[in-house]
Amino acid sequence: MCTGKCSKCIGITLLPLAACAIVSNILLYFPNGRVLQLSEITDLVWFFHGILGAGILVILPAFMMLGAGGAGCCANRCGMLLSVVLAVLGFAGGAYCVVISSLGLIGGPLCDTGDGEYLYPFRNDTLEDNYLFNQTTWSICKEPENIILWNIVLFSILLAIGVIEAILCFIQVISGLTGFICGTCMKKRKVGMQ
Repeated sequence: MCTGKCSKCIGITLLPLAACAIVSNILLYFPNGRVLQLSEITDLVWFFHGILGAGILVILPAFMMLGAGGAGCCANRCGMLLSVVLAVLGFAGGAYCVVISSLGLIGGPLCDTGDGEYLYPFRNDTLEDNYLFNQTTWSICKEPENIILWNIVLFSILLAIGVIEAILCFIQVISGLTGFICGTCMKKRKVGMQ
């Protein structure tokens, strides 16, 4: 497969992943569809790991990869080199999303434990006592309803998206470097058309 075609496939795959990451991050602000006070939202949501990291920082290279995969001004060695630089940016965004999502899963949500005060009841758990592996501890959180499940599902989605985006961007770095060093196969296509 030509490096340009590989870039286009990766770019097409990254766009819906980035959109899903943005939506998942936005949903973390509204547990169960409820609007909460700013002080009642889990702190790691404010790092914008889905909106900025797995979203915007991945959309930019995705558009460049689409351009590098076509027969336009980007389908040359300079376009492939630029796609490598932006793919590194996308890799960093995906990795950032993975780190923050992992911390969000490990630390647990901010919730009301019944006394009207919002706190992180699972932040100091050991791995053996972690709420992820002990569903009976979920009853500690009274408000917002189902906050633990909400956080686990959305942080897990963001974690998976970040891993996939980081892998795809890393593949693009390799493919783009190959296209930069060896060419993008555009000459072969033009010769074959004549």
